[in-house]
Amino acid sequence: MRAGLGLLCLAYVLSQFFRAFLAVLSPLLERDIGARPDDLAFASGLWFIAFAAMQLPVGWALDRIGPRRTASVLLLVGGGGGAAVFALAQGPAHINIAMLLIGVGCSPVLMASYYIFARQFAPARFATLAALMLGVGSVGNLVASYPMALAAETMGWRAALGGLALVSAAVAVGLAVFVRDPPAAEGDTKGSLLDLLRMPALWAIFPLMFVGYAPSAAVRGLWMGPYLGDVFALSTAQIGQATLVMGVAMICGTLCYGPLDRIFGTHKWVIFTGNLFAAGAALALAAVVGQGVVLSIALCAAMGFFGASFPVLIAHARTFFPAHLAGRGVTLLNLFGIGGVGVAQFVSGPVHAAGQAAGDPVAGYVLLFGFFGLVHLAGTLIYLASRDNRS
Repeated sequence: MRAGLGLLCLAYVLSQFFRAFLAVLSPLLERDIGARPDDLAFASGLWFIAFAAMQLPVGWALDRIGPRRTASVLLLVGGGGGAAVFALAQGPAHINIAMLLIGVGCSPVLMASYYIFARQFAPARFATLAALMLGVGSVGNLVASYPMALAAETMGWRAALGGLALVSAAVAVGLAVFVRDPPAAEGDTKGSLLDLLRMPALWAIFPLMFVGYAPSAAVRGLWMGPYLGDVFALSTAQIGQATLVMGVAMICGTLCYGPLDRIFGTHKWVIFTGNLFAAGAALALAAVVGQGVVLSIALCAAMGFFGASFPVLIAHARTFFPAHLAGRGVTLLNLFGIGGVGVAQFVSGPVHAAGQAAGDPVAGYVLLFGFFGLVHLAGTLIYLASRDNRS
């Protein structure tokens, strides 16, 4: 299982890469195949929507057939196949198809590891293990920044994506060989997704899951590149370096969040405080658009650091799941988390365009970052009604 978890972590590196690499390729894709930032926002949204839509069938598959076959088959067909389609793309429509496939391929990876943690490890260790997997896997977020920009400029983005298609296929084969399925749950195994949706303890958690990850994922994965290019005229390499800073901040935030529930004896107040700071960073960024590149990068990094509560939110909800619904439980939460990012990506394009209607590039980003901050703040305030399960 140690080798299997290691390969799941490597697969999650690929998942993190694929959700974030469009930001640094934005100028090259516009030049080569006419894919504008709004086109890429739509394509990125398709990745998250496909990923989110797969969470319900993935949850069923984890509980019924186990993580080994679920993760290996989907990563091989979707991840490897989608990256190959991207490498051959001739226009924005091909990018859309590729991102849909890649979203399907990446959909089971993190939840397969979380399912194993939920079934084979003590509940008190779940948040730390989940954060560790997320933090280490987020190296893919870093690779999608400056290293990807460098690779695109040296070997070309098509060759880079072709290589990633081969890597994805190889990792999928490794998952089929080394991952071991946990033993079946004992006792009553009846139940469905509706049993989870009927739990009032989860109702105040769902809104923050829906909006908490969306601002930092959208900014890091898509809008940071166009913002720094349009407003500050940074080059592709400079944008790669800036997104690397935000990627490191997101990893540090994830690793810092992991043990805090055990240190302070609470999920709720750790999550609430961090997300309040994250929403404040987004609103501050909206207030200072165009007033300094260093300040802008620092506030993006703050959004990433404080908005990294994803694993602790799942750990909070996990305390209310029965064992036989662990797979469907973690994937339901992931559906809200990733689905929120997908919706934000779709909405962000029109929001940005509305702000630019007057011909001022700065106005579009003021409206965009302000939108992210207000939505995040609303979800954080709703979360105040949640119940803290200190057991």
